[in-house]
Amino acid sequence: MKSKTVFLCSNCGNETPKWAGRCPACGQWNTLEEYTPTPAAKTAGVSSVRRSAVAKRLSEVTTDETLRFTTGMSELDRVLGGGAVKGSLVLVSGAPGIGKSTLLLQICEHILREQTVLYVSGEESEQQLKLRAQRLGVQGDGLFLLCETNLDEILAAAERLKPDLLITDSVQTLFSEDKPASPGSVTQVRDCTMRLMQYCKSSGVTVFLVGHINKEGAIAGPKVLEHMVDCVLYFEGESHTSYRLLRAAKNRFGSTNEIGVFEMRDDGLCQVPNPSEMLLAGRPLNTPGTCVACVMEGTRPVLAEVQALVSPTTLSVPRRTGNGLDYNRAAMLLAVLEKRGGLRLSNADVYWNVVGGLRLDEPAADLAVVIAAASAAQDKPVSDSLAAVGEVGLTGEIRAVGQLSQRLSEIRRLGFTQCLVPRNVRELHAPEGLELLRVRNVREAIAVAL
Repeated sequence: MKSKTVFLCSNCGNETPKWAGRCPACGQWNTLEEYTPTPAAKTAGVSSVRRSAVAKRLSEVTTDETLRFTTGMSELDRVLGGGAVKGSLVLVSGAPGIGKSTLLLQICEHILREQTVLYVSGEESEQQLKLRAQRLGVQGDGLFLLCETNLDEILAAAERLKPDLLITDSVQTLFSEDKPASPGSVTQVRDCTMRLMQYCKSSGVTVFLVGHINKEGAIAGPKVLEHMVDCVLYFEGESHTSYRLLRAAKNRFGSTNEIGVFEMRDDGLCQVPNPSEMLLAGRPLNTPGTCVACVMEGTRPVLAEVQALVSPTTLSVPRRTGNGLDYNRAAMLLAVLEKRGGLRLSNADVYWNVVGGLRLDEPAADLAVVIAAASAAQDKPVSDSLAAVGEVGLTGEIRAVGQLSQRLSEIRRLGFTQCLVPRNVRELHAPEGLELLRVRNVREAIAVAL
C-alpha cells in the first residue's frame, strides 16, 4: 500500500494535500515540504483501552516538591523558571559554534553529583567529547557517552541505562529507520521529536534537545517542532564579542521574560551575575550621543547604554538604521523628537546602537533614546552620572513605567546620582544619593538633560 504524503509548511506548520509555491495559511513562499505522517497502529480492543482511562479531579492531583532540580548554573535556572523540570523536553537552539554543546556539557558537572546523564552526539566522536570534557573540567562516572544518530538505538540505550537526564545533540542529525526521508528533513525532525517527547513523558526523564537555526535566524525544521517541546531556549551572541545571551521563547513552567548572561572563555562558559556592569564597561565619558537606560528583563533590572549619531546628509531621503531597537519604534521617537522637541532631523542621517548586543523592546527605554539622539544632534554630552527611564507618547509626554522602584535601586547601586523620571509618578521614594529629575514632556527632558 502506498503511503500517503502531505505537504507541511516549515514556517507555520500548516498541512496541505498538494504542493504550492505559497503557503495558503501564512503566505510565505517556498516553505512547503513533503511529509509522510506516521500511520496509526490498528489495535484490537480499543473500547477496553478507552474504558481504562480514568479522569482525576484537580484537587486529587498531587504535586511533588522535588519536581524541579537545579542545573548548577543559576543563569540557566533563572531562564528555565527556577530549574529544570523532570520529564520535560527542552529545545536549546542557536547558531553553529555559539556554545550550545558547551553549555549542556558544563551542566553535567553539577548534575553528576547525584544523577546520571546520557550524552548523545550525532556530530562528534567519543574522543572529541572526551577532549571537550577535559577542557571544561567535567568529570564523573555518571556521565555516559553515545555517538549515534539512529533514534531506535538511542531510545534502546536509554531504556537500558535509565538516566536522569538525556542530552541529544542535535535533532537535525537524528533519523528513524521506519522513515525513508533523510536526517534533517521535515519528516524525520517531526517524528523524532514526537518520539522523544513520548519517551520523556512516560519515563520522567528530562531531555535537552539541541537544534540549529537557519540563515533567517529561525529554528531549522518545521514550526511544529517548537509547539511540541515544553521549553524553547535561544542562545544568542555576536560573533565579535565573548558575551552570550540565553532567552526563553516558550516556557510552560515559567516566565519567558528572563534572560541569562554568559561569557565565553577558554575554559568554557562563565556566568555573568551582574550584566549591567558588563554592558556599561568601557562607556565613553563626556561624549555626545550616549545615554543610559534601565529595562526589566523579567524580574531583573538591566542597565544598557544607548548610543546615537546624527550626521548631515545629501540624500533626498535621510537614512535611519541601527542595532538593538525596533526600527519602527525608533523612527517614531525621532519623529516625536522633531515635532515636539524642536530639533531638525529631517535633513540628517540618524544611526543608533545598543552596546553589548542587547535588544531593547521595552517602552521604558524611549526616554534614553530621545536624550541620546538630542545629545548627538546638539553635540552636547549628557552627564556621566545621569540615567533616563520613561515612555514617550506621540504628543511628546513622558509616561510612567512599571517597577520603577527596582529600576532606581539598580541605577543607584551602579553609581548614578541623577535619573530622569516622569513627573506624574506619585509616592516614589528615591534611594539615598539619587536625585530624581521629574519631567513632563520631551522638550523639558532635553532642557534638563543637556
